[in-house]
Amino acid sequence: MSSHPSIAMFEAVQSCLAVGGISLDRLAERVGSTPFFAYDRRLITSRVGYLRSMLPADVKLSYAVKANPMPAVVQHLAGLVDALDVASAFEMKTALDTPMTASHVSFAGPGKTTSELIQAVAAGVTIEMESSNEAARVAAIGHRLGIRPRVALRVNPDFQVKGSGMRMGGGPQQFGIDVEEIPALLGELAAADLELLGFHVFAGSQNLHADILCEALSRNVALLQRLAGDCKWPVRYLNLGGGFGIPYFEKDHPLDLLPVGQRLEALMETEIRPNLPDARVVIELGRYIVGESGVYVTRVVDRKVSRGRIYLVVDGGLHHQLAASGNFGQVIRRNYPIVVGNRIGETELENVSVVGCLCTPLDLLGDNVMLPHAEIGDFIVIFQAGAYGLTASPTAFLGHPLPPEVLV
Repeated sequence: MSSHPSIAMFEAVQSCLAVGGISLDRLAERVGSTPFFAYDRRLITSRVGYLRSMLPADVKLSYAVKANPMPAVVQHLAGLVDALDVASAFEMKTALDTPMTASHVSFAGPGKTTSELIQAVAAGVTIEMESSNEAARVAAIGHRLGIRPRVALRVNPDFQVKGSGMRMGGGPQQFGIDVEEIPALLGELAAADLELLGFHVFAGSQNLHADILCEALSRNVALLQRLAGDCKWPVRYLNLGGGFGIPYFEKDHPLDLLPVGQRLEALMETEIRPNLPDARVVIELGRYIVGESGVYVTRVVDRKVSRGRIYLVVDGGLHHQLAASGNFGQVIRRNYPIVVGNRIGETELENVSVVGCLCTPLDLLGDNVMLPHAEIGDFIVIFQAGAYGLTASPTAFLGHPLPPEVLV
């Protein structure tokens, strides 16, 4: 198979890719149709185990449900991680349907509606408040329900983290409360009947640079320690964010987690344990946990040549995998790892473009890629499909049916 590190994580049965130990041709029969998403539970379990081995033992691991909210995936992870982070009432319901205790479910994100906040207060989850207005609404809801809401303040830091796919901190942001406003807000909240646990900071996502992540962790800890000094109560919760990236493209190098774990251990030893001994320290990850565990499987329905260019037309497309088409944040379009799933190991290659079934030139899943000769009925497999795949795509576009998802 390809030398891409994520493809190498999967096995092959003879000439066929296998997911969860099941060959693709058999799995397609089991699912009943293409296209579909398949997630390998052994890879998810292995990734959590790897994180546990590299991070300090007393740092808690939270799964960001937004990365992949498939109920079976969330159920599986609820038994492996220490907390779940949600970004909507629907995700909160998914999390609360698992064995995870409500107090270890956090609810972040701007624009929480009053209805969502009522559900969160009633459920007893930790609300990571993104504005002073939201804080006032939460306090009023708690007073009306006779429940003391569990809350934390999401902080918009006064610095940016370089190298992130999406920057979500520093400068003006819809995310979090500007750090310079936090001390005054803490004074106001002292009179409110809120169980204020601590702070959350998340500065950016999809970062492959260990040195930058180490610097961000150091700055986040320094920032949160400074804010803790303005609290009149013990800080019991510190969410340091995450942002660990995975390699999507040919020249990407996997994140070296060793120095990140070492920096976090040093920060725990010298800063957090001595100064904030009551704090439950959390690293929040989504894509890094599930992204490389999933594949998107689609079938060739036509093979055509147009003025010398070979097109493999498949029954899937950007309505299921927007990110792989290059239309989900890419400035310059690059191909995700892609193979002909039932022709693994074949060495005679041809230059083709893999296009979806939608009536738009944007529906391009592989542009000028070298693949084995594929015919109608063969499987095209796109990797890195375990995070921000189906739920981050315009599934209603042109009215095609939703693809199944399976955890195997």
